[in-house]
Amino acid sequence: MSLTKPFSALILGAFALSPPPLPAQDPSIRLGGETPAEVDTIYERGLAYLSRTQGEDGTWRSRGEHGITGICLMAFLASGEDPNYGAHRHHVKSALRAIISGQERDTGFIPNSMYHHGFAMLALAEAYGAVDEATLWEGNEGEGVRQSIAATLEKAVALTVEAQKANRWGGWRYSPTSTDADTSVTGCILMGLLACRNAGIAVPDAVIEDAVKYMQRNTASSGFVAYSGGIGGGGESMARSAVATLVYSVAHKRETDEFKNALSHISERLDHRETAHTHYYYYYMAQALFQGNPETWDRWNRSHAAMLAEQQSPDGSFPGSYGEAYGTAMSLLSLALNYRFLPIYERF
Repeated sequence: MSLTKPFSALILGAFALSPPPLPAQDPSIRLGGETPAEVDTIYERGLAYLSRTQGEDGTWRSRGEHGITGICLMAFLASGEDPNYGAHRHHVKSALRAIISGQERDTGFIPNSMYHHGFAMLALAEAYGAVDEATLWEGNEGEGVRQSIAATLEKAVALTVEAQKANRWGGWRYSPTSTDADTSVTGCILMGLLACRNAGIAVPDAVIEDAVKYMQRNTASSGFVAYSGGIGGGGESMARSAVATLVYSVAHKRETDEFKNALSHISERLDHRETAHTHYYYYYMAQALFQGNPETWDRWNRSHAAMLAEQQSPDGSFPGSYGEAYGTAMSLLSLALNYRFLPIYERF
């Protein structure tokens, strides 16, 4: 796996909207020391599994679950392979075509839930500008549903904005028409919107601010983050505290008490084992610690890599609550900060 490829310069010049852009980060930087020896092996075996199991239509698991295809797509993009000429370019382009063609043209919704919509938005935003769209569609492929990544993202953002307007809490839940909200879905959607904004897609500042305020209202002084309904609701979940820490970091809210408390909560529990939705927890814990405290992330990353090396199946997969493709891609993405090729994996 090459760590020297430019990845089309990561399109970091696209950080044109507020807040102002940060200088591009050299992906060779290792804030906590050398990359654990297991990481490359785990990643290569995992990508080999995803390569073998991608469907002919470009999806993984089910065509109606585009968030999982987006997560798998990001695992490829995060590897450092050139998405236009690298060994996995066909997997990248096939996944992109599947997500774009799966969007509801009249609404902008990427089904089949707002979770899938959020992860699909995030994946498309990470691919935007890095993928040569002149070679994305071949011949008559996609005729009738063919559109650019930017147009797909603009429609997805518009749907998301309208969904928030109808939500009295300022967040999101499973459906675009939901009138209630939870911090898990809201965090997922927020990361998709922040990635869109960072890529140069217009996202109203008020939409970000209102959603962040919803997350703040659900963050206790202990760093506990409620699921919904205010402080104390939903039971303990380290994953939700990690989601909130990440959102506050990327949304430039590090000065807030909520960020400091959530970061402290997860940093003091590096040995925690999440018993439900473990891969979801891995995915967010890695990013939250890296954004909040790279030295703490380095310690967690080393033990995490060693654990994944023991858990990986002989075929390169990881079992997950939504199937092996999901478990494998989320496990790989929890290690992808060792490479830092995705724009969203820059430190904000």
